[in-house]
Amino acid sequence: MSSESDGDRLSVAASISATMPLCLWQFGPRGNTLPSRERPLIVKYGGSLLNRNCWPLLMQNLLDAIGSRSLVIIVGGGAVVDGLRTIDQAAPQPIDTMHRLAIEAMGLTAAMVAQAVGLELIDELATELAAQRTPQRAVLHVPAWLACERHCLPLPVGWHVTSDSIAAHVATVSGYDLLLAKSVPPPAHSLESWRWDKMADSDWVDPFFPTAAATLQTITWAAPLPLEQY
Repeated sequence: MSSESDGDRLSVAASISATMPLCLWQFGPRGNTLPSRERPLIVKYGGSLLNRNCWPLLMQNLLDAIGSRSLVIIVGGGAVVDGLRTIDQAAPQPIDTMHRLAIEAMGLTAAMVAQAVGLELIDELATELAAQRTPQRAVLHVPAWLACERHCLPLPVGWHVTSDSIAAHVATVSGYDLLLAKSVPPPAHSLESWRWDKMADSDWVDPFFPTAAATLQTITWAAPLPLEQY
């Protein structure tokens, strides 16, 4: 989406009445169904969404749409990680080095997002039961969370493991549900059967995601509505 369209989106969203909020997101797996409110939620916020001029407002609108449910946000590395990929393609570096740098980049975007939307930056999640009793809203500092040995052992190293799989892994370890907030909805052919291998083949999620998410009970998605639907 162009910067001009993002500016239009910002102007529209800024004019919304506080008493009649407009949801700027569509939700899945089917229709516009919001994720259930029973379990705490990991919200994986795609790094490409940070390229939009209005991203703090767009993120706040998503949080408002989810409601009072306890949640923790994991932010993708976005353009920072894309830059690392470009450097690695030009002169390949040790894969463990690039993997570590990409995870550190997620720490940078997490700190930026936490400050922009006024949420706490945390390095450990509450248990599922504790999060249900005392709802929390925070941004996870992924490098610090993964620094705990028991958290990172199941994850392989490589470009095939991105923030999608990391978010699925965090949700699995912590007993949370997962919401994937992306720039675009999943490919239509993938939605018909709701198969993660097809979504990975279409690059909507990373290749390791079907494995990382295999035991999750609930996975939903969200994507910004096209501007013409506002």
